[in-house]
Amino acid sequence: MNLVVGATGNVGGAVCEALRGQDKPVRAMVRESSDPERVRWLEELGAEVVRGELRDPESLARACDGMATVVSGATTIASLGMDSISAVDRDGQLSLVDAARSADVGHFIYVSYTRHIDTDDPLTQAKRAIEERLRASGMTFTILRPTYFMEMWLGPPLGWELAAGRARVLGSGEQRVSWISARDVVAAAVACVDNPDAHGQTIELGGPDAVSPLEVVRLAESITGHEIEVEQVPVEALELQAREAAGTDASIFPSLMLCQTRGDEIEAALEWLRPRITVEDYLRGLFG
Repeated sequence: MNLVVGATGNVGGAVCEALRGQDKPVRAMVRESSDPERVRWLEELGAEVVRGELRDPESLARACDGMATVVSGATTIASLGMDSISAVDRDGQLSLVDAARSADVGHFIYVSYTRHIDTDDPLTQAKRAIEERLRASGMTFTILRPTYFMEMWLGPPLGWELAAGRARVLGSGEQRVSWISARDVVAAAVACVDNPDAHGQTIELGGPDAVSPLEVVRLAESITGHEIEVEQVPVEALELQAREAAGTDASIFPSLMLCQTRGDEIEAALEWLRPRITVEDYLRGLFG
């Protein structure tokens, strides 16, 4: 049985769907406040749904009981202000690792992020703490370190409103990033389940091509036939935002943005885990 934590999220839900598509048993951990429609969808997939909270160690012990594998990349990044990163992404995930170890889980797969994000913001510190706890746990583990998700960082949440002809470019815009699709991250997590080649591995994940933000703009223009208006955010503005919010959850996005301005090129290390979706694939999917 495979426990997926954060099963109503985009990545967690897709992991559940892919595992069930391979006829693998899934226990989907959802919060009491989870969207009922998403929960119903998980049940229709054939997943065993359990209620649990990363802040509730007893619920984690129940969820981990009898599991062969745990897959977790759950984060509160989308609900900042309602949940604190330290309470959920750090303390909650640490409790999950401890619960999995106590339950003799055979394999723990954790979705972290690229090593090139090296700031002291709460989310980055939380992710590195989980990685260290896993390495010291004695459990078999796999740590996946994807770079920037194209669906988010080249999408409306970060100012890429391409359908409206606008894009927000960080820094010079010349830095190359191996943007990755969330679908490739899901595929990587699923490929690690029941796979001894993944055991004990920390795997950097980047997309098939490293492309600068300005190159993405030009590619979008060539696909749509329309000019994209570019708003450039200076590095100095991001540094000021990160400095003013230092030590708080509000520093997370400015810190991640600053790291992006330095670029993030990642070479595919493993052929069996090589992402397939290019930035061009993503853009053509947006515009049909």
